[in-house]
Amino acid sequence: MPLIVVCAAWGVFWGSWAALLPAVKDQLGTSTAGLGLALFTVPVGAIPAMALTGRLARGRERTALALSTAAFALSILAAAPASTPLTLGLALLLVGACSGALDVALNMATGRAERESGRRLFQPVHAAFPVAVIVAAPATGLVRELGLGIPAVLGAISVLVLAAALSLARLPMGAEPPPPPPPGKAARRRDGLALGALAACVLIIENAVEQWSVLLLEEHRGAGTVLAGTAPAAYMLSLTAGRLIVQAAPRITAATLHLVAALGGGGGIALAGLAPTSWLSLAGFSLTGLALGPLVPAMLSRAAAADPQGRLVSAVSTVSYTGFVVSPLLVAALSAWLTLPWALAALGLLAVPLLIPLIGRSR
Repeated sequence: MPLIVVCAAWGVFWGSWAALLPAVKDQLGTSTAGLGLALFTVPVGAIPAMALTGRLARGRERTALALSTAAFALSILAAAPASTPLTLGLALLLVGACSGALDVALNMATGRAERESGRRLFQPVHAAFPVAVIVAAPATGLVRELGLGIPAVLGAISVLVLAAALSLARLPMGAEPPPPPPPGKAARRRDGLALGALAACVLIIENAVEQWSVLLLEEHRGAGTVLAGTAPAAYMLSLTAGRLIVQAAPRITAATLHLVAALGGGGGIALAGLAPTSWLSLAGFSLTGLALGPLVPAMLSRAAAADPQGRLVSAVSTVSYTGFVVSPLLVAALSAWLTLPWALAALGLLAVPLLIPLIGRSR
């Protein structure tokens, strides 16, 4: 299905990019801090592009997704020749903007495809991203060992993403439906902020696992590099499994997903941070991914059903993305105060707000 192909191609880039970062740092001849500043331009470019795309894509979801995916493919090429942190930062500003546009357009197109087909699509579409990351990261490491440089790797990925954009011509989508009476602007904004904030709590934890799990196992559990390196993959595999399980079991309710995410996600990240052994920490990361994985796609699906014009999906996508911005800063600050194991465990508190919808139902 074209939507899955696009999401997978998107994940291939970000999985490969993570594996390319050591080579990028060497190419720039910069410090870790300098590389970090350049990388921070990704969310700086993404957030305004997400807000703008949400406005422009309504009723033109397939076209918006095709254009944003093609633009993302071309933006990848801009990062290849970067030779200084400044030029890389400017290139990643463009990459971030195109990636953010793709993110919102993909969610809006998936929501419309769900409404038109009557099929549940968010879980399998979102499952494609972590699978692609898991495959692309080690594959990129392998081709680097074989001598391929950054331009060759990024060029190949750009072609792959562009091919994914072309596949959208096969995405069946009818004419723009007549817009139903929208909910009140204030109510829509409130709902978007509330759902987006809950999704951001999930994404803060997700980003923390991706960025800090290897460091936790190596420096605080004495794990070797191979075992420590499996932590993000274990999380991603469990994330994918959770989404596919929910896709295969349509009777699982939203209330159940929130309860599982709150208890399993919060408990899992606390276990990962405080477990005395590497294997127990890995189990904690896996439990976290399994419990949290299905929640954000399910929230986006409900948002798409509640607002056929796509405004709510756009708002949830944009607000939730702030989780990726906040997460590194939050974990760094908590680590300076509590140490990294306790900082990760403290993120379990972010799972508590996921119970709020359940409290609202009980009243």
